[in-house]
Amino acid sequence: MPRADRARAGAYGAAVCAAAYGSMKLAQALGANALADKDPLPPHLREQLLARHPLFVASHWLLAGAAAVGVIVALASVRPWGARFPRRLLLAVSWTLGIFMIARAVGTPASGLVGDALLLTGVREAPAGHSELAHTLARWDLLLWSPFFLVWGMCWTVTGWRLGRVGRERGLDSVEGRLSTPSRSRKEAAELTWRYGRDSFLGGREGRHRCRADERDPPL
Repeated sequence: MPRADRARAGAYGAAVCAAAYGSMKLAQALGANALADKDPLPPHLREQLLARHPLFVASHWLLAGAAAVGVIVALASVRPWGARFPRRLLLAVSWTLGIFMIARAVGTPASGLVGDALLLTGVREAPAGHSELAHTLARWDLLLWSPFFLVWGMCWTVTGWRLGRVGRERGLDSVEGRLSTPSRSRKEAAELTWRYGRDSFLGGREGRHRCRADERDPPL
């Protein structure tokens, strides 16, 4: 699969993961179990979750709405109508969510893949009186939740990478257009050519790859 297609697949993957997560949270908000009993929470928080404490119900609605926004952001990065959104905003959201979800998946000594491995191998002790439940939830997190967030996070980082790459290419095309404008002064054309390289504006593949802004001041 070409690199461009893989980058687009990352955005669609992020949208699919967001839709799946949002559907689960919507079902939980409406009263369904929907894997709520498999959520790797501490015992006292798990009891409140299963008892449908108002704060948890509100969080279900909030996360369902956030997931819907995530679907829009992911699709906006690859669909034509996404040009209506500021590219920097989409870029910031994609990278922030990607890093956050990968960090959640990898975890700490008390959570995520690291915490699950330490608990299941006996390096970390389970909460007193909840050993069996803790091991069961750790297996669910190890086999489902952490891999899910890891894949989701990777999809977001690929989406962010694609947005940054597309933005750089559009910036280059804009400079090329400025150089090709008949009314452009010879001095400005010379400065742009010096800064980016002559071949990049003549369509040369090698020059296009070399095109980047030099930090030095252009010649007078």
